Amino acid sequence: MKAAIIGAGSLGQSIAKGLLNNKVVNSLYLTKRNINSIADFNAYDEVLLTSDNEKAIKNSDILIFAVQPRHLEKILKDTKHLLKENHVIITVITGFSIAKIEDIVGVDRFIIRSMPNTAAAVGQSMTCLSPNIKGKEKISLAKTIFNSLGSSMEIPEEQLQAATVICASGIAFWMRLIRATTQGAIQLGFEADEAHELAMQTCFGAASLLKESGNHPEAEIDRVTTPGGCTIEGLNEMEHQGLSSSLIKGINASFEKINQIKTT
Repeated sequence: MKAAIIGAGSLGQSIAKGLLNNKVVNSLYLTKRNINSIADFNAYDEVLLTSDNEKAIKNSDILIFAVQPRHLEKILKDTKHLLKENHVIITVITGFSIAKIEDIVGVDRFIIRSMPNTAAAVGQSMTCLSPNIKGKEKISLAKTIFNSLGSSMEIPEEQLQAATVICASGIAFWMRLIRATTQGAIQLGFEADEAHELAMQTCFGAASLLKESGNHPEAEIDRVTTPGGCTIEGLNEMEHQGLSSSLIKGINASFEKINQIKTT
């Protein structure tokens, strides 16, 4: 599999690490204006670094565009003459619709919008995929790529904005919860490094329990709450202080914001 990541910023690099660590690609072009900032990828034999998008596109079959939304239109217009019938165009760009991509490169292209998150770097991304009509023929290929970086799910394009909030912004939301738990552990007497490990592993364990068991969160909560115990005391206090409502309000605020910055 010959792939190119056009725009190797934070998310692009996370995807690259996942693809390389899982040996999904035979060759991987990474493009960036300043390739010195991604020089660490020279350690991989499969990687070729370049600031020349045209070179990367000419020598790849799968094109993953991870540039900022304001740059994508120009890049597509400048390089559309290089596109071949077998090129698969995958974007990881918020708000840039399939319709707008088709207006530039044509409706007869394999186009798939995706929204992974930075956990792709460690093989734990949740990626949502939305293809155009032609792109449906390549959705299995896209799932192969993104399943190597975690899990993937095909959804209608109109849900991608919401998925971005839950899965991409959601990484930051969960990080903040882990940080708060860490601070609480420090207040209870643990050293900072101990507190961080306790919070991090407990969060990972909770998610793993749900994934492996298939249970609803409340079912697992019931297993650790006893009448009059410390767990229910803590849960009730968190709810009194607005834990769930604050999370939901935050998610809705992010969703309102992402719809304001939508490009089409």
